[in-house]
Amino acid sequence: MAALSGAVAAAASVVLLALSGWFITGAALAGVAGVAAAQAFNYLLPAAAIRLLAILRTAFRYLERISGHAAALQALANIRPRLFASIAAAPPHQALALSGGEASARMVQDIDAIESLFVRLSNPWAAFAAVLGGLSLAALAGPGPAVALAIAIAVAASLGRLLAARLAAAPSAAIQTTTGELKDIVAALVAAAPEVRAYQLEAWAIAKIDRRGEALGRAKVERARAQGRIAAVQSAIAGLAVAVVIALSAGAAPQLAALAGLAAIVALELVAGAVKSAEQDGAVAEAERRLDPLLVHAGAGEIAPMRRAPTVGLDGQTFRAGDRVLITGPSGAGKTTRLEQLLALRAGAGSSPMIGGCEVADLPAGIARACFAYAPQDAALLAGTIRENLLLAAPTADDQQIWVALQDAALDGQVRAMPRGLDSWIGENGARLSGGERRRLSLARAYLRPAPWLMLDEPTEGLDAWTQALVLSRLSSRLDRTGQGLLMVSHTESPRLKITRRLRIEATRPVPGAGVTMETPSQA
Repeated sequence: MAALSGAVAAAASVVLLALSGWFITGAALAGVAGVAAAQAFNYLLPAAAIRLLAILRTAFRYLERISGHAAALQALANIRPRLFASIAAAPPHQALALSGGEASARMVQDIDAIESLFVRLSNPWAAFAAVLGGLSLAALAGPGPAVALAIAIAVAASLGRLLAARLAAAPSAAIQTTTGELKDIVAALVAAAPEVRAYQLEAWAIAKIDRRGEALGRAKVERARAQGRIAAVQSAIAGLAVAVVIALSAGAAPQLAALAGLAAIVALELVAGAVKSAEQDGAVAEAERRLDPLLVHAGAGEIAPMRRAPTVGLDGQTFRAGDRVLITGPSGAGKTTRLEQLLALRAGAGSSPMIGGCEVADLPAGIARACFAYAPQDAALLAGTIRENLLLAAPTADDQQIWVALQDAALDGQVRAMPRGLDSWIGENGARLSGGERRRLSLARAYLRPAPWLMLDEPTEGLDAWTQALVLSRLSSRLDRTGQGLLMVSHTESPRLKITRRLRIEATRPVPGAGVTMETPSQA
């Protein structure tokens, strides 16, 4: 619909301007010829045709915009969820290596570049209609004007696309990549804003952002210069072509010369518009290059909650349904790593964890994750409400189930005291909550998930002694009520939990001289 509408609008534009030139020139000549010629001049028919063409051009241009953008938005409505699903289904080393800034760049500007491709799909049809109309009208003034216009159109189209590829493709691609780099560094520094301020590193952070911003600015300036050069070449070709067409129309009537000249102007203008869209091909190609590797994974689909708890094997021990397992060990020994391996969030090193007698590496990730309700040590919270964050674990949970989970996490009193209760806004990553409240909100979210095993990583870290005792007491009562198994990483043990099994992770001996080299502010 967009292509056909664009073709009609383009043809109407060419004929409208050409007919207007013919009409104005003919009326002027009739007026100069005298009263008799002026009275004999038929102005009603061309005036009506001009109005009709103006209406057609406006209506079909509007229809082209509506249908073209509707098609593009429908395509994006499929691409963005598919991209997210593919990233979620990707292997951990790929999915979790994508930073927040890079993920945002892929989801926003890369897909926006693809949107421009969909919107531009109707441009060749409009350009073809304009060329056909322009050549037909120029031919009325003779074969010479038509041939000259055809040569000018061929030169403008080929030279325009060549210049777009040579001049605009590289800076357009650079804009895509440097925007991602800028978003990446800004997201990282915003997340570390308290530390940046505490250590008085604002100038260092600003300098890092400035370097990416300047690179992005240079790419945009280079693209703008390329666009200016291409526009100048197109304008020069159009001006020369119109002059030649009018000169070759000297043997025809003045009205037909005006008609041919104005038809050439519109035809070349619409061809230049189609060529201009080629300036974005570099950005589209770069967006495709960045998106294609992320769109190859198919989602596992919905995994039904498990009704029976499978056995869990870790470091040679097997834990059964209802076991309460305390995982201890020195910092850096790999306790959190073991949990992430069970969740198929990290590739196993050495012996692979087991679920139901099968290695996690041999199981679909969705099945492994359906076994556990996970509360990580550093839980991520949405910029949303209490309710929205909790419903991530159980989208169909009702208010009663939510309040039970909050009570078990010893957070119900604080939420009830908030002005809007469950619909209270918690800010970016729970910025309006205290550290202990964020941890207990993550715990309540894990409680809501229907899974046979609870997997908790330092669930009481940072809580005062009284709150810690209350959380552990209510956790024990919940386990008695639900019969869930427990895998809990903690440096301390509480008798309230009635731990039945213990697993100690010993630290591996570090390799001498091994380590991570970090860039210091002075080096930056």
